[in-house]
Amino acid sequence: MLTPLNIAIIIGFAIVGFVVGYVLSKLTISKAVSSAKSEAKRILDEAKKEIELKKSQMELELERERSRSRAKFEQMTQSKRNELNRLEKRLDEQRESIEHRADLIRRRERELSNLERKLQNKDRILTEKQKNLDELIKRENEKLEQIAGMTQEEAKNRLMENMESKARADAAQRIKQIREEAEAKAEKEAREVIISAIQRCAAETTVESTVSVVSLPSDEIKGRIIGREGRNIRAFETATGVDVIVDDTPEAVILSGYDPIRRETAKLAMEKLIMDGRIHPARIEEVVRKAEREIEGIFKETGEQVCFELGIHNIKPELIKLLGKLKYRTSYGQNVLQHSKEVAFLSGYIASELGLNPKIAKRCGLLHDIGKAIDREQEGTHTQLGYDVAKKFGENDIVLNAILGHHEDVEPISPYTIIVQAADAISGARPGARRETLENYIKRLQRLEELADSFDGVQKTYAIQAGREIRVIVEPEKISDQEADVLAAEIAQRIQQEMEYPGQIKVVVIREKRAIDYAK
Repeated sequence: MLTPLNIAIIIGFAIVGFVVGYVLSKLTISKAVSSAKSEAKRILDEAKKEIELKKSQMELELERERSRSRAKFEQMTQSKRNELNRLEKRLDEQRESIEHRADLIRRRERELSNLERKLQNKDRILTEKQKNLDELIKRENEKLEQIAGMTQEEAKNRLMENMESKARADAAQRIKQIREEAEAKAEKEAREVIISAIQRCAAETTVESTVSVVSLPSDEIKGRIIGREGRNIRAFETATGVDVIVDDTPEAVILSGYDPIRRETAKLAMEKLIMDGRIHPARIEEVVRKAEREIEGIFKETGEQVCFELGIHNIKPELIKLLGKLKYRTSYGQNVLQHSKEVAFLSGYIASELGLNPKIAKRCGLLHDIGKAIDREQEGTHTQLGYDVAKKFGENDIVLNAILGHHEDVEPISPYTIIVQAADAISGARPGARRETLENYIKRLQRLEELADSFDGVQKTYAIQAGREIRVIVEPEKISDQEADVLAAEIAQRIQQEMEYPGQIKVVVIREKRAIDYAK
């Protein structure tokens, strides 16, 4: 039985237990709060470290991106700088060309002024001489009347005959002298004319025949073609001898050069490099050498194919290779290999109709322009170069004469040479063969005839050989033999001044005196 004392003790223990429990709970809570604060501080420190790490990574990535952008900008700047340098070079060349033309014009003006003064002096001297001559004739007439007992009319007639003979002799001698002086100055004048012609029309006429376009899969490869600081493009230009133009043309680069064989080699090499993808100086040199070997093979295959088509055999491999080179040679816009094939076929047809050997005629026609395969590499006319190379490789005299004489440079020794001359004129003069429409072709011939007919004393003019020659028939009563030379020179000069034409035009003045009578 519980006594009040026991109850009091129990209550005391309960109070003590409650107090102890409260104190212990208070200590536990305080410890938990302290632990939570430490954990929160640790988490905050780790978060700060992670933020600092990510910040460093982002700054590093940003610096890398800046470096890439800077490198790309420098590459673009270098490309633009190279383009500006090329443009400056072209401007300098054009400026030099303009200055040269200005100097030429000033020199021509000085020459014309000097010539005008000389002509005025000569005119004054001639006027004085004419007065003296009139006085001398008058005195001679008086003396002739006294000495010979001739009438004034008879003396006058004899004196006129003597003076006419003397004047004709002097005129012929003067014409000969002028012609010799002209021949002495011909080379200098020809060079000036060629230079002037090049300056006037080279830019318009050479673009299409001096450039090749290489297609690209994308514009990104242009940077690889240029290479670091332009080393790839310089290595390519050095190896091929062809200029590479990288401009704003989408997905294309331009190869520029006057040698069509080098340009074709460069195009083949560029296509191989683009397909392969490895573009660096060592690889460029290797690919260019392979392309050169392939082009040599193309020469041989092309020459053999042409010989097979024409049925021509026993041609030396060296000549076959030169025939293949003609595939990349043009003359007035006409492909020389196609022209040679056409001349060979025409020569064979003509020879068959005349009862001659068509195989010999075809051989002569095929090889007649073989010199054009090497006239860019050696000095001399294509006829002489072709003659030399054909003789070197054992062609017979008939073929050699056809090569050397197809432009009438030498006398023909066989009818095959004349056949080749005719076939060459037909092929070259065919309307459309050399980029000339039929309408322009006819107008040019008509203009030639009209121009020559406009001169006094001309009876009739005929344009022959597709406008390469005009035959001018004059009235013998109005034009003397000496005047015929002067007329030919005047017509040629008018043609040069008023017409545009390829090559040269031969002016032939024909004077014929016929005496006709009938026996009844």
